[in-house]
Amino acid sequence: MKVIIAAAGTGGHINPGIAIANKIKEKKPKSEIIFIGTNRGLENDLVPRAGYKLKTIDVYGLKKELSLSNIKHILQTIGSRKDVKKIFDEFKPDIVIGTGGYICGPVFYVATSRKIPTMLHESNAHPGKAVKMFSKKVDSVLVGFEDTKSKLEGCKNVVVTGTPTKVRKVNITAQRRKEILEELGIKNNLPIVLIYGGSQGAQRINEAVVDLIKQKKNEKYQIIWATGTKQYDIVKENFEKENIYINTIKNVKVLPYIYNMEELMNISDLMVCRSGAMTITEVSIVGKPAIFIPLPSMSANRQEDNALVLKKIGAAKMILNNEVNGTNLAEEIEDIIHDKVELEEMGKMANTIAPSNVEDKIYAEIERILKK
Repeated sequence: MKVIIAAAGTGGHINPGIAIANKIKEKKPKSEIIFIGTNRGLENDLVPRAGYKLKTIDVYGLKKELSLSNIKHILQTIGSRKDVKKIFDEFKPDIVIGTGGYICGPVFYVATSRKIPTMLHESNAHPGKAVKMFSKKVDSVLVGFEDTKSKLEGCKNVVVTGTPTKVRKVNITAQRRKEILEELGIKNNLPIVLIYGGSQGAQRINEAVVDLIKQKKNEKYQIIWATGTKQYDIVKENFEKENIYINTIKNVKVLPYIYNMEELMNISDLMVCRSGAMTITEVSIVGKPAIFIPLPSMSANRQEDNALVLKKIGAAKMILNNEVNGTNLAEEIEDIIHDKVELEEMGKMANTIAPSNVEDKIYAEIERILKK
């Protein structure tokens, strides 16, 4: 099987593509798989690191405002079809798979015009522009949430599979939990709030947490907080202006990035985070309550829609990005962190939407398309 996967920009697009590629390799080890991306996004690190070849094209997300820069990017994106055609001519794919985002525009324009079998995967509750544009032309659209189906009217085939992720619900032994907490330098006898905003960090979340800590609102619980690698020094300097040193804050462990996310999610009592599709999936899999602070979007409230999937079933709370501050974040945390019954009930509700056998469902759809 020869497969092209279009995935670019953020981990939310790239990691599902890699998970699909890994499942194909597991089922058919002799398969040839290449990715198409740009030379700017995380794909340049994640795809080669996963062991796959990356072909790059010059393509950009389209913005509403009319400017010389935007016009230039539109022309470059249209022109990139020529590069896609060359890649297709050389590789001759049996199927083309996309995980959403602007990279899918030129790739699926060429794939659908050549009648090559095609499949799109949409992780978000609200479909993106590329998925909407090609949803009626491709052979199958796979979605992460049941709610998404109603927003893709007229599609030939929409299948709810869930979104692939490496995070799993695991039983952390008491001994391992103790070791993890000792490594972090925090106690074993207070509730734990895990706060993070993605690999790049989330400025508004960080500002709210700084404010919460300065007000000493976390006396009765502990915080494990990933600021994002680019914002760690900013946060550190912000504290030092008031003679607060990042490595000695009571009940707080500040990290630039979390590498053992699966373990920390499983030992924590409450999440405070963005609500990207991957995060929603991981929170539901581990069955944890969450306070979501959605990243706002100019084109659609995608992360807000994602958060509502869990909020409306009582598994999460939500504070809008432009409203969050240290005071209301502290109030939301305090409202639930010491209520073990509510924490458990919210976690159970989150787990009710957890996808199962995601990669197997996706692979079954690939086989179905190729047999047509």
